[in-house]
Amino acid sequence: MMHRRKLLLTGISATAGAIGLAGCAGPVVQDYADQKPTLDLKTYFSGIVDAWGMFTDRNGKVVKRFTVEMKCQWTNDQGILDEDFMYSDGKTEKRIWKLTDKGNGSFTGTAGDVVGIALGQAKGNAFNWSYTLALPVDGSVINVQMDDWMYLMNDRVMLNTARMTKLGIHLGDVTLSFMKRA
Repeated sequence: MMHRRKLLLTGISATAGAIGLAGCAGPVVQDYADQKPTLDLKTYFSGIVDAWGMFTDRNGKVVKRFTVEMKCQWTNDQGILDEDFMYSDGKTEKRIWKLTDKGNGSFTGTAGDVVGIALGQAKGNAFNWSYTLALPVDGSVINVQMDDWMYLMNDRVMLNTARMTKLGIHLGDVTLSFMKRA
């Protein structure tokens, strides 16, 4: 009887542990494959796109607010996203993404402050980027990992959220709202 009870408790613990681990797993881009409208990155990021965003620390406090003007163009499977940032404290920043459409919703990208190559996948209305960003902080540079998600709401509006981590520790989040100029 004692052996049976121990097996039952072990089984319950293992099941609860598996459910707990599954609950920690984040979304995958395939989860959005049937969502509409369908995001075509090359169509959306063509022309001028404006964005409004903020960075929040791990406690949810807004640390920075900013706007972005993006000048976007594609030549065949090669794209340029020329981003001009204006922060609420008056500082400015430029990032130029060079994207490659690898087909089947797969993209790669590079930028001056991106370490290595960003990998991205689009399905349905969603796009997910994973990359390492060289982030200037108090006179030095730290490499942080970005899990960046974009969701197309309609032909002009896209929402973006990016989770920033270092060695698996959550540092904060970036939230953006994009609007494609008509």
